[in-house]
Amino acid sequence: MLQRIQTLYLAVSAIVTGALPFAFELWTDKSKIGVFFTSSIIYISLFVLSTILAIYSIINFKKRQHQFVLNRLNMIFNFILLGFFVYRSLNLSGETFVSEKGIGMFLPAISIVLLVLANKAIKKDEDLVKSVDRLR
Repeated sequence: MLQRIQTLYLAVSAIVTGALPFAFELWTDKSKIGVFFTSSIIYISLFVLSTILAIYSIINFKKRQHQFVLNRLNMIFNFILLGFFVYRSLNLSGETFVSEKGIGMFLPAISIVLLVLANKAIKKDEDLVKSVDRLR
C-alpha cells in the first residue's frame, strides 16, 4: 500500500537528503565561497546512505516492523550527520564577516522530523492491524 501517509513522509525525507544538499550550501568559508556536502567523503556517504535507506524503506511497505527498524537506523545516521555539522559549526568563527552557516546544515534535522512522523504512522498502522486481528 504505497498510498499511506508514511510513504509520503519517507519520500519527502529521501528528497531532503538526496536532492536538497545539491541546492543548499552547508556554510560559507572565509573567501565567501559556499561549501556544499561534496567537500567531505563523510558527508557524501551519510547523505547517500540516508537517501538509500529512505527509498529502501518505501519499497518494504509490506513489512511494517522492518520499515520501522530501517527508519530508526536512518535517524541514527542523520543524528551522526547532524553531530558532524554541529561540531563543524562550533569550529567555524561566529563573525558574520568571516563565515556564515547555511541552511544545508539543518537538512538532517528536517529528515529526522519526517522519519519520526513516518514511524508514528507505521506504529498507528501496526496497532490498527493488531486490533483487527483481535476481533477475529
